Amino acid sequence: MSEDLVGELMTTLGDEGFFALVEAHAGMRLYVPADPGRSELPQTIGFDHAARLSKLYPGGYIKVPLAREFRALRYREAGLGNRDIARRLGLTESGVERLIRRARSANPGRGEKPADPRQMDLF
Repeated sequence: MSEDLVGELMTTLGDEGFFALVEAHAGMRLYVPADPGRSELPQTIGFDHAARLSKLYPGGYIKVPLAREFRALRYREAGLGNRDIARRLGLTESGVERLIRRARSANPGRGEKPADPRQMDLF
């Protein structure tokens, strides 16, 4: 996976658009039409994101990265546990733990589970 491609896609699409792209097409070779209105891409990632992608790669193919670290952090921030993250990413639970540990070291402050509103604050 090319880090240049990941950076370029994240810059172009933003976090939400990049997440939608990798959720729908991770690991696949994707044709990016010059006219996004004539494809199914807007249904999977949204018309605005499809238009941005079409402007960057009109009529070309891209290999959509797996972006497992990025996705694992997003899932963790959404409150999913290691078991559910492992199922979504096709990894083992211990693989998810290692992946999240590595992703947190590269992205400090990300990947924290949301606080449980039922939990009392004692301090």
